[in-house]
Amino acid sequence: MKKRGEEINNKKLIRSLKIHKHSHPLVKFLGVFLVVIIYSIISIFKFGLDNGILVSFLTWSFFVLCTPIADAGILLDFPLRMIAKIRMIYSEIFVWIIAISSNIFVIIRYPWIYEKTFLLILFKHILLNPIPFWSIIILSAIGTFLSLYFGDEIIDLIKMKNQRRKKYLLHKEKYKFVIYLFILTAIFMVYKFLIDKFRIKIPLI
Repeated sequence: MKKRGEEINNKKLIRSLKIHKHSHPLVKFLGVFLVVIIYSIISIFKFGLDNGILVSFLTWSFFVLCTPIADAGILLDFPLRMIAKIRMIYSEIFVWIIAISSNIFVIIRYPWIYEKTFLLILFKHILLNPIPFWSIIILSAIGTFLSLYFGDEIIDLIKMKNQRRKKYLLHKEKYKFVIYLFILTAIFMVYKFLIDKFRIKIPLI
């Protein structure tokens, strides 16, 4: 009875993963895409066409480099996974190369653009103060690529016939939460130190 119960639970979990695979990534992609479009329109109205586009792009790159989630990169990761069958963990490397190289260029040529918004002010301090604030980028990279690694494995898991391997991968999901909690706590502490050190005022609106 116990073995049969475990099999039923595994089938339910795999079925839910199938639903997650086909619906959730698309919903997340559309949600992120909509947010980026709306934010870009607001930025263009507020800062003008050229500056607005640049502010929007730098804000996107901030979420790529300085948050431990892959949602910003999904704008490229998801289409490449669906169209070219490229694993998201590999396409995210390309996303990071774009984000890093573009910020090197902008901070050399147009450093004043980082003064436009609260997030970009934070971003500038992170970029210009490697010790200790590049730890935010390092921790974010670990969190981002870890989440994509698990995401790719879940997609692969659905197609597997090896039950032992399935149980092993499902068991690993339990550790993901613990690791993520540690990364988020560490990043929060560094951000707090950054805001206190430079006495950055957090806007209420």
